[in-house]
Amino acid sequence: MSRVSVIIPVLNEADVLAESLARVRAALHAGDELIVVDGGSTDDSVGIAQQIADTVLTSEPGRSAQMNAGAKCATGVWLWFVHADTVLDSRHREALDEAQPKGQWGRFDVRLSQPRFLFRIIAFMMNWRSRLTGIATGDQAIFVRRDVFWEQGGFPAQPLMEDIALSRRLRAQSRPLCLRPPLITSSRRWEANGPWHTIWLMWTLRFRYWRGASPDVLYRDYYRGDAG
Repeated sequence: MSRVSVIIPVLNEADVLAESLARVRAALHAGDELIVVDGGSTDDSVGIAQQIADTVLTSEPGRSAQMNAGAKCATGVWLWFVHADTVLDSRHREALDEAQPKGQWGRFDVRLSQPRFLFRIIAFMMNWRSRLTGIATGDQAIFVRRDVFWEQGGFPAQPLMEDIALSRRLRAQSRPLCLRPPLITSSRRWEANGPWHTIWLMWTLRFRYWRGASPDVLYRDYYRGDAG
């Protein structure tokens, strides 16, 4: 059983952070570590994290920079990158133990927190697409051996699609492990912007990225809600 470092990038997540970190803490084994990297929150995210996490860092904003900062101070054999609004429990930690001898990296299946039928279909498609392509996204809680992560250069310094870029590098070495049970990830983005609009936006942005569009341009369009 190898030591795991959970790395959670945070920006203004005070509303969900205490419950989320408590769940992660309860799921971890003795010797694992919980690292939170704040990207400049203006709420009480840092204060909440300091009460629960082993290490709380600050870095420049952006998930790529934050996750790399956490990885630099991590001591675990495995790095596990988890979003602040993801719900996991001891079953997921146990699944990671069982998978460790089998591969170098991987991700979990997901379910969206909204139980509507459409959201179940969205989650199914996310998991199916990942199995088909060997590409993982941040919502799926990517895990990777620390030595392999740094051999591939960590997350690239780009504001969007950093998870896809890293997955491509890792996939060139080996296919990802696709683990169950599914994690629960927040459906707030889908609910706020509408599921059909969000589906169109995300698939269009990924297609443009595959065609070579700049991550900086995609970042601008993502937060403007315009796939261009």
